[in-house]
Amino acid sequence: DVDEYMRTSVPHIYAIGDVTASPALAHVASREGTLAVDHLADRHVQTINYRAVPNCTYSHPEVASGGLTERPAREAGYDVVGGKFPFAALGKAMIVGDTGGFVKIVADKRYDEVLGIHIIGPKATELIAEAALGIKLETTVEEIANTIHAHPTLAEAMLEAAHGVYGEAIHI
Repeated sequence: DVDEYMRTSVPHIYAIGDVTASPALAHVASREGTLAVDHLADRHVQTINYRAVPNCTYSHPEVASGGLTERPAREAGYDVVGGKFPFAALGKAMIVGDTGGFVKIVADKRYDEVLGIHIIGPKATELIAEAALGIKLETTVEEIANTIHAHPTLAEAMLEAAHGVYGEAIHI
C-alpha cells in the first residue's frame, strides 16, 4: 500500500508501478516514479488523478478510454448524458482509409462535466491524450464543443461527439 505520494508505511521507502494497486501500465508507473522522486526531493508535487489515466489497447481497431463509462457514472449518482460520433463521417478518416469506430463522451447533465471519453478506431491511442487532459482539468462538454479543432483531422470526432451530447452534431 502507498499514499498519494507513493510512500509505503515506511516513510523513506516509496513504491510505484506493478507492486502497487494502481493500473499496471508503463505510463502510470512512469508518472508515479516522477511523483515519488519529486516528493522525496521536497519539490512541488501534483498527485495523480487515476480517473484521468488513459487506457490503451494497441490493436486494430485501436481502443482507448479514460474516466467513467455510463454504468459506473450512474452508480456514482450522476445524471448521465452522452454523445457519440462515428469516424465514418470524417474526411480525415476517409483519407487514411480507416473509417471504423467512434468517439463517445459520457458527461454529467447537471454540471456538464466530462466524466469519461471512449474511443474505438484510427489513432485512438493518440487521441485519448485530449480526453485525459480534459478529465484531469474537469472540463465541460461545452468547453470541448467550443474548442477549435483543426480540419481535416481525426480529433474532430471529439468536437463532434461533444456537440452530440447536446444533440447538435454538425457533420453527420
